[in-house]
Amino acid sequence: MESPSSLSSSSWVTFPALNALPRFRNAFTLRHPEIEVTVDREEALRRLTSWHHEVVAELGFPVAKFATANQVHGNQVAVVSAASPEAVPNTDGLVCNTPGIILGIYVADCGAVYFADPVSGAFGIVHSGRKGTELNITGEALATMQQEFGTRPENVIVQLSPCIRPPVYEVDFASDIRQQAIAAGVRPENVHDDGVCTSSAPALYYSYRVEKGKTGRMLALLGRTA
Repeated sequence: MESPSSLSSSSWVTFPALNALPRFRNAFTLRHPEIEVTVDREEALRRLTSWHHEVVAELGFPVAKFATANQVHGNQVAVVSAASPEAVPNTDGLVCNTPGIILGIYVADCGAVYFADPVSGAFGIVHSGRKGTELNITGEALATMQQEFGTRPENVIVQLSPCIRPPVYEVDFASDIRQQAIAAGVRPENVHDDGVCTSSAPALYYSYRVEKGKTGRMLALLGRTA
């Protein structure tokens, strides 16, 4: 297990492995202490939007350059060349090689998987819970980066966000994500995971399982500045 993610704010963290890449910016939002989210997903996201946009701005990106997906627990990965105010439909993963764009994926127990290629400049982020992991969305993202941007998997840094894990959850999809990345050609030492379970710290994380679906979402963000 690695050391915990570095604390960037009282409400979001960053990951050391991604911080080491000078052209990239990353964040993972935590539970906001003042926003009530004991509601359904769409209303929770509506309540969290203004704050999430503030985090995007704190990372140095205009909100107009923020792209996200509508997330259907599949393995479709979309190539983003320009941000849009509308979420990319029927998609659980986004990849890009355009500087100035920041990608976002929402999670509440599922894993957000970050991909950053410091050689080609390509980057991506996917939503990988039980279903997405079974469908190998990690492998799909790496294959798309390779096809679209010439990414070589051995150059990619992969970071898994906090997510639900055994014994609270019956499937260790975090371990499967790691193995999928390695099977796709990522070097084992370049796959990073701090081992945090989102159900273990309700003061820090939203947990779909613990809160029986009436909860907020963490936002995983990854962008490239140049």
